[in-house]
Amino acid sequence: MNPVALITGGSRGIGRGIALELAEAGYNLVINYNQQESAAVATAADCLARGKAGNGSIQAEIFQADIAQGPDRHKLLEFVRAKFSRLDLLVNNAGVAPAVRADLLESGEESFDRLIQVNVKGPYFLTQAAARWMIEEVQRGECPCGPPRIVTISSISAYTASVNRGEYCVAKAALSMLTPLFAARLAEYGIGVYEIRPGIIATDMTQGVKEKYDRLIGDGLTPFKRWGTPEDVGKAVAGLARGWLPFSTGEILNVDGGFHLRRL
Repeated sequence: MNPVALITGGSRGIGRGIALELAEAGYNLVINYNQQESAAVATAADCLARGKAGNGSIQAEIFQADIAQGPDRHKLLEFVRAKFSRLDLLVNNAGVAPAVRADLLESGEESFDRLIQVNVKGPYFLTQAAARWMIEEVQRGECPCGPPRIVTISSISAYTASVNRGEYCVAKAALSMLTPLFAARLAEYGIGVYEIRPGIIATDMTQGVKEKYDRLIGDGLTPFKRWGTPEDVGKAVAGLARGWLPFSTGEILNVDGGFHLRRL
């Protein structure tokens, strides 16, 4: 029996990298997307191919939902329930960046509200609903693949000040508190909760600042002098999904090329 994973924002970038690695680990997948249906379809097809090459046959479904909206979150979880009857892994990956990078003294409330709605409120309440379902599974003894897990993808922006996208930093800092909160609350049920903090990852979101970060990385911004890839993040999620940290919860995994190290 394959375990089941729900990945929000799973059609492109980091979400796609996570989906591919979980497919190889033998997970059935629900790939959530908001706007890019064609990308979600392509990712699902690639996951099916990767799953067959790895651990045999898997299933990969796609579902459109805006996790910032309560009714959409409900429909998303009901879709997972209808298709697979259980949930072994929730990956909170969906997120947005400011439409325009604006100086901290100039940025407006509309952008702030949008980032809080999508990057914080959405995953907070989706995790709440998923956790209730996972608790039911545990209490009924219906976890044939081991204890459920929750993984949230945050960012080095949770603690790194970028004054031209302050609302993004504030949102990621708030999102980072989700993990210790739910880890503490769900530990009695054996449900592990983790945060992964990617660093500078090559995706559509970072394409516009590629030249800047090429220079900074070359000058030693990160000990590993290369960009991170969605695959790097996906492998970290897959390790947690495989249960490689069974006696850990509330942990932060830095996938940042060593950016978090303080060096003299």
